Amino acid sequence: MVVLNRIYTKTGDDGTTALGSGERRPKYDLRIEAYGTVDETNAAIGVVRLHTRDAPELDAMLGRIQNDLFDLGADLAVPEREGKAERLRVVASQVERLERDIDALNDKLAPLTSFVLPGGTPAAAYLHVARTICRRAERVMVELAARPEEPVGPAGIQYMNRLSDFLFVASRASNDDGAGDVLWVPGQNR
Repeated sequence: MVVLNRIYTKTGDDGTTALGSGERRPKYDLRIEAYGTVDETNAAIGVVRLHTRDAPELDAMLGRIQNDLFDLGADLAVPEREGKAERLRVVASQVERLERDIDALNDKLAPLTSFVLPGGTPAAAYLHVARTICRRAERVMVELAARPEEPVGPAGIQYMNRLSDFLFVASRASNDDGAGDVLWVPGQNR
């Protein structure tokens, strides 16, 4: 259980922050960047949800994703180390649920004939913003995982990869199941 009764601690005034393990790292550390960008993705999804109240199925999916993103932040905040007690980790079943949600939304969409420009409804536009932040979080996580001393669970990286796909499909669903998509027209303004 998390208990937060003091919001400011002053321990970060020296430019460091604590991982969930208690280890202190500089605030510019790549692991901090990874879970900070996951948190940014979560905040962007919170903005999306201001526009999904009339789509309860999608809103419920987004609510589950927000909780998963907190799980992922906790996962990243405590690097897996041998001999240490296991902490909360993102698991394959979370990735699989996201895949089922993608399939459920995608079944209603017409095939694409061009790339989609961010836009359409407010929900769709904000879903595209969340998608681009998600992709950045994934890139940071992959960079972190490339460092042998910085383990990152493969399910976490898979989750972020699927999440960007989900956010794309959800944006199309939010654009009247794709009918309101704004399509790219190559060379239109030549």
